[in-house]
Amino acid sequence: MNNNAAPQASSADGQVQLKRTLKLKDLVFYGMIMMVLIAPMAVFGEIEQASGGMTPFVYLVGVIAMVFTALSYMQMSRRFPVGGSVYAYVQRGINHHVGFVAGWMILLDYIFVPALLYALVSNICVETFPGIPAIAWIIAFIVVNTLINVRGIDYTAKADIILFFIELVVVVIFLIGGISFIAGGGGTGGFSIEPIYQPGKINLNFIASACTIAALSFLGFDGISTLAEEALEPARDIGKAIMIALISIGLLFIVETYVACLILPDWQNTDIAAGFYDAAALALGEWFRIVMVGVTIVAAGIANTMVAQSSAARLLYTMGRDRVIPHIFAKVHPKFRTPYVGIYLLSIFSLVIAIAVPIDTLVRLVNFGALGSFIMLNFATFFYFFIREKIRGGAGFIKNLVCPFIGMAILIYVFTGFDYISYIVGFGWLIIGVVIGFIKSKGYKEVPEAFKNIEL
Repeated sequence: MNNNAAPQASSADGQVQLKRTLKLKDLVFYGMIMMVLIAPMAVFGEIEQASGGMTPFVYLVGVIAMVFTALSYMQMSRRFPVGGSVYAYVQRGINHHVGFVAGWMILLDYIFVPALLYALVSNICVETFPGIPAIAWIIAFIVVNTLINVRGIDYTAKADIILFFIELVVVVIFLIGGISFIAGGGGTGGFSIEPIYQPGKINLNFIASACTIAALSFLGFDGISTLAEEALEPARDIGKAIMIALISIGLLFIVETYVACLILPDWQNTDIAAGFYDAAALALGEWFRIVMVGVTIVAAGIANTMVAQSSAARLLYTMGRDRVIPHIFAKVHPKFRTPYVGIYLLSIFSLVIAIAVPIDTLVRLVNFGALGSFIMLNFATFFYFFIREKIRGGAGFIKNLVCPFIGMAILIYVFTGFDYISYIVGFGWLIIGVVIGFIKSKGYKEVPEAFKNIEL
């Protein structure tokens, strides 16, 4: 299908529309970039110590845990191939008011993720190049990402592919060098299943703890759903891309950390901050440590933040188009057909927040918003297909009842792992959203004009 033949997404007030240009491969690359191919490098040491040397098992549990939520995304994206992610799906699956609350919760994730990533990568840059202040790095990354995102989703997709393969090359070099090192007598001196299975250690408590650690590593796959109105075949490709990206990145995480565990078998003495980089230097030399740090900076500072900013701008666009937040977010660039107002405002917001808000607070905000909205999405899938549509026989019973409730159970358990401050901040944000929704709907009685003709 060519771009001219593709149906165009409707836009607010008949104005300029978003441009449909993304194929399945573009969506998959986008999702994998969002989750970051080399993400285990930054947290490997911490997970090693928390899991007693079983990091690959933790990631295995994590990907299985998140598959259930991904299945709900697949269900809803096929039935409702529109942008807006959780906001749009819960709105259609339950009702418009609950949909607003779900959108408000996912905003907590989407609008703070870019700032969190800028803050994290600027710290790495300052450690690597101490002569340049953090604010200079943050501004540089914001300018690059904003220019690419405003130019168009096809430019973002091209940048995604380039950065994806840079990361992939680094991972492949690490795996080849690491396997050669182990086969040559280094590390454990051979291959074993200990990083994946240790007798007597795995039980329900251990698996539950692993879920708490690992489920959060896969946040970001849902960003693909915000591109429904720029995909050529959204009903077919959005859900498929979500599942492909999640499983692919999960397998890659498992393989990466398995090799790193064998290179550094003494998990008790693995450096929490630099464990993976130590493994890379041991297997391939100090030069490769430098390469990996450089790629981490590029991956987090450009690749990951670029797609995070893109997803957030599109969620704001959808909510602005529906007038549940200021309508200015629905403005589309007349030439590039991108939600440029949201992109620019997010850039300014990210600059301020990355400088002013502590990283641990940002982490709490992002995780609380994502997990809370995922719980609502799973319930909406059950409510819409099982209760409203009465699709209950055979596979429908599994897809529309069993899987959503397993997804909710996993997420609720992870949710209980937050600390006291996270609950205060997260529920405070939720209460603000409920109040705003109450005021805008005059006591949850009126439905916004944009919702009245929505097909359910």
